Amino acid sequence: MPESHAEESVWQRAALFLLTLGILVVGALVLYPFFSALVGAVVLAVVTQRPYDWLAIKIRNPSACALVALLLVILSVIIPSFFLAQDLTQQAFHLVSALRDDANQQKITNFIANHPALASRLQNFTDSIDINNAARATAAYLGTHMGRVLGSSFRVITQLVVMLFILFFLFRDRLLALRFLRSFLPLRDDESTELLSRLDDTIYATALGRLVIAGIQGILAGLGFWLLGVPAPFLWAFTTAVMAMIPAFGAVLVWAPIALFLGFNGHWGKAAILAVWGGVIVSTIDNILYPILVGTRLRAHPVTILISILGGISLFGVTGIILGPVTFSIAATLLDFWRARTNQPAHS
Repeated sequence: MPESHAEESVWQRAALFLLTLGILVVGALVLYPFFSALVGAVVLAVVTQRPYDWLAIKIRNPSACALVALLLVILSVIIPSFFLAQDLTQQAFHLVSALRDDANQQKITNFIANHPALASRLQNFTDSIDINNAARATAAYLGTHMGRVLGSSFRVITQLVVMLFILFFLFRDRLLALRFLRSFLPLRDDESTELLSRLDDTIYATALGRLVIAGIQGILAGLGFWLLGVPAPFLWAFTTAVMAMIPAFGAVLVWAPIALFLGFNGHWGKAAILAVWGGVIVSTIDNILYPILVGTRLRAHPVTILISILGGISLFGVTGIILGPVTFSIAATLLDFWRARTNQPAHS
C-alpha cells in the first residue's frame, strides 16, 4: 500500500510538472506579442526609480503617485518621441528632394564623369534593370504590403498602450512585483538580492548609459552636420545616435562617410573639420561620460558589452540592446553563485 501511494505520488508530480510546463509555454506564447512592451515598461521603471521614489515622498497615495509619474513619462518621453518621428519623416522627404535638385544631380553627374570605373559599373547596373518590370513589381509590392504597413502602425500604438499600462502597475506595485519574482527564484535570499541588484544595475547602466550617451553623440554630430551645411542634419543626427548604441565605433559609421561625401564634392575643408569634430568630440565623448553616468554599476569588460549588445540586437531586435547585456549579467551572476557553492568547504 505505501509503495502504491509513493508510485501514485510520483506520477502525480510528473503530471503536475508536465501540466505546469505546458501552461507556462502557452502563457509565454500569449505574452510574446507584448514582449517589447514589457521590456520597455521594465526599463522605464528601473531608470525612473529614483525620481519616482522622490515623488512618492511628496504624494503618499500610491495610485495617485503612479498616475502622476505616468503622465510625466508621457510628457517627457512619449510626446517628444512622436514629434521626433514626425520631424525625421520630414527630414527624409527633404533629403529626397535635395537629391532630386538639378544642381545636386549635376554635381553627382560631374563626380561620376570624373571617375570612369565607377561610371562603367553604374552603367552596367542600370542596363540590367528593366524599368517597366521594376515599376510593376514595386506597385505590386506596395499594394500587397499596404495592409502590413497599417497593421504595423496599429501594433505600435497597441504596444505603447500596453507598455504604459504595465508601467503604471510597476510604479504602484513595485514591491509586490519584486516579492512575486523572488518567490519563483530557486535561490537563497542573499543570492536573490544579489541577482536582482545586478539586473537593476545592468538595465540602469545600459539604458541610461548607452542610450543617453548615444543621444548626446547624435546631438553633437547633428550640430556639426548643421554648421557644415549637410543636407537633412536632423536625420543624420538621429542615425548617428542609433548607430552610437554600438560601443567604440558606431558613430564613426555615420560621420565618416558623410565626411568623405563632403570631400568628394570638393569641400575638403568641411570634410577635415567634420573628421576632427567626429573623431575628437563625437566618438570619444562616451569615454568621458560613461564612467560619470554609469560608474561601476555595469561590471563587465568592454568586449563583453560590445558582444552582448550586438548579439542581443541580432537575436531580439531593438530590445536586444537591453536584453543582450541582461542575459550576460544573469549568466555571470549564476556562474558566480555556482563557483561560490562549489568552493564552500564540505561540512561533516
